[in-house]
This record gives sequence, C-alpha cells and structure tokens, in this order.
Amino acid sequence: MAEGLLLRLRADGPIPLDLSLDVAPGEVLALVGPSGAGKSTALRCVAGLHRPTHGMVRCAGETWLDTASGLVLAPYRRSAGLVFQDYALFPHMTALGNVMAATGHMPRTQREARAREWLARVHLAGLEGRRPEELSGGQQQRVAVARSLARDPAVLLLDEPFSAVDRATRRRLQAELAGLRRSLAIPVVMVTHDLEEALALADRICVMHRGSGLQLGTTAEVLARPATAEVARLLDLRNLFRGRIEAQDGASGRVVLRWGSRRLEAASGRCFRPGMEVDWLVPGGAVVLHRRERPSQGQRENPVQARVMDLVPMGEEARVTLDVDDPDGGSLAFSLPLHHARRNGLAPGAECGVSLLAAAIHLMPRPV
Repeated sequence: MAEGLLLRLRADGPIPLDLSLDVAPGEVLALVGPSGAGKSTALRCVAGLHRPTHGMVRCAGETWLDTASGLVLAPYRRSAGLVFQDYALFPHMTALGNVMAATGHMPRTQREARAREWLARVHLAGLEGRRPEELSGGQQQRVAVARSLARDPAVLLLDEPFSAVDRATRRRLQAELAGLRRSLAIPVVMVTHDLEEALALADRICVMHRGSGLQLGTTAEVLARPATAEVARLLDLRNLFRGRIEAQDGASGRVVLRWGSRRLEAASGRCFRPGMEVDWLVPGGAVVLHRRERPSQGQRENPVQARVMDLVPMGEEARVTLDVDDPDGGSLAFSLPLHHARRNGLAPGAECGVSLLAAAIHLMPRPV
C-alpha cells in the first residue's frame, strides 16, 4: 500500500507547534483556524522552508526530516509541490516558461510537452505565451498549480490558494481543483480560512490554534461534534451555551440538562456525572419552529419560548435570531424558508416557540 504524508512537529518558539498528522495518498486535508494558528508554518515544515525544534516528516516512504537523528533534507531534495498565497510566479517568464521551470527532473526533450499538458489540464491551453502580468488572478493561480504538479510531487501543499481572487472566481477554481484532485494519487494539504472551502474540497479538517491541532476528523464530524467549546468558537459555530448535568440514564444515555430555568433532554454516548458543568450546542438545522395554526407532536420535544431579535431575508431563506433568556446572554439562530417565517408571523419583537431536537444536542465537558 502506498505511503502518504506523516507529520510530527513540536516547537516551543518563536513559532509554537504541537501537531501530528497522517494524510493518505489521494486524500485532501484542510488546516483551518485563525491567523497565527501555525497553519502556514506546518506547510513550510513539510516543504523544508522552516525547521521545527523537534519533528519528523515522512512522505511516500522517504524521510525528509528527523530531528532525533539529525536528518534534514534541503527543500530542493523534497518532492513537494507548494502553491503560495501570492503564486510566486517568475514575472519575466511566460506561463509555459513558469511551468517548464518545474520539469528539471525530466529529459529536456520532454519538458515542453509536459508543461503544455499541465497548462491544458488547468484550462490554460492557448495562453502559454502570456506573462503573469497579462493573466488574471485566477489564471495566475492555475499556472501556479500546473507548475507545482508538473514536477510530479509526492505531496501537494496549498497555502490559501484562492484568497487573492474574487468570490465568483474562487468558486470556479475550487470546482476545478475538486475535479483535478480525483486524478491525483498524492496527499494534498491545504491551508484555508474559508470553512466553506474546506467543506467543498477536504476529506478531513484539522482545527489549529496557537500551533496545536485541537481536533482532526471529517468535516461533518467536526462541525456536528466539536471536541470543545474552543473548537466550536474557532469554527464560528452558533448556538453555543453553558449548562449543568442533572441526571443521565445509564442504559439509554439520555441526559437531563439544566439550562438556566429550563430542563432539556439530550442524547449522548458519553458518560456525565450529575452536577458536571458542560458546554453544549445545537445546530440550526435541529431548531424546529412551532407552527401557530397546526401544532404537532414534535413541539413537546425540548420546547423553548422565545422572542425574535432579528430576521434577515437571504433570498428565499430567512435567518432568524431569537432571545431565549440565556443566563449568559447568548442567542439562538437558525434558518428557514422565508415564506414559512412570514406565514408564522415572525418579525422582530414577535413571540414564538421552537423545539430543540434532543438527538442533535451536543454536550462538551468544560475544562477543569
């Protein structure tokens, strides 16, 4: 079985690191987190542009870094394709020349054909003779990707590759990369601030903060089940509250949660002792509006009376924020079809009722 990327990094400073990653061939892993979290530094450690105090980097069965034995391969000896945030194209070279510059490992007679092949694969056939200044931002990004892949790398590293283009171009480039990655049998690690981008392109995400990997998992797992409230905040997840465990049924795992003056039920696969303080969240999709004219059985599940603080139309949807009398001043947010909101009389200041689906409430122990 082909080996992917193995990464173990640790450093106290000046840039702290505490990160362990395994990325399989053909897998896309996204590093997400705020600026200064160490995401780009981790990529630079793989490429050999930054040396951690302690660490190991192995890729495709070859060791590139092992501080314990003193092994440190120079960047040019590491088969890593790196696409920078600003693309770093040679301004005096054409698009073809930029890509050919990465084919030094091939016989001279084959280099131009390989460069043309990759430019065609990124939809730049016919623009081979243009210099970077004659290309749009999206076209420059395509040249940078083609140049990185033309050298037949063992790993592709993308550092905020779409941040310098407008939103529409970014979405097109993401779609193109999603199509291109299906033909790549190498691990891909990308740094992004855009959670939607990570959702669209990555198989897994690693949430980073202050150099540490706080949680690693599929995008669906991490978004639905963040390990801690800190991870939830870094992902900008809404509907995050504090509560206290009143009881838990050992057989079913059903939890009774005290939230201010309310008692809620939640389902959990973890054990919680009575009296334990927890953080908890409920995704917007698990907030169910009580219909005024046709009440249903579902309204009995964790009913919450609330007041509409804000209602923002977003095309055919409405984003609703509710005052739920949270002891810490938090609010509850969810979306629903705009016509549904209007039919139920939702407007700022209006009273309404919602239910919180017990199966979707996620409980997180608070740090001691």
